[in-house]
Amino acid sequence: MLLPFFEWCESTPIATTIQNSLWLFPVIEAVHLLGLCLLGGSILLVDLRLMGAGLTRQTIPELNSQVRPWLLGAITMMIVTGVSLFLSEAIKCYYNQAFWVKITTLPLALSFTFLVRDRVAREGAYVNAATRLTGAASVVLWFIVAAAGRWIGYS
Repeated sequence: MLLPFFEWCESTPIATTIQNSLWLFPVIEAVHLLGLCLLGGSILLVDLRLMGAGLTRQTIPELNSQVRPWLLGAITMMIVTGVSLFLSEAIKCYYNQAFWVKITTLPLALSFTFLVRDRVAREGAYVNAATRLTGAASVVLWFIVAAAGRWIGYS
């Protein structure tokens, strides 16, 4: 049912430009991976703090506030490059189980980050069971997204 949409995606001018370029796909992929590093770092800083590890001189709300612009920048970078990469090989993605794991988990991770984790981080002055559970859940969700995303290239 979705295959015609995926075929259309792969025939867009953006997709064909990337497909016909020797260097465009690897450059976009490299920027995507840099975004992954930035995203992973900004997620881990706050999540580890929520779990009581690292950067304990700062309060959780302070750290969350300082990291938030980096997180938003990383997410923007990842979406722009991710959509470009997807367009260039949409049909491959359609048949790739890792793609479906990533594309299913990504909205869950984003929703959890901005609806649950952000609220806990803003209100959580002290590490407790709720902050630890929130940090751990966030790490698990984002790990699944990242691992599935990396597996797309290998399957």
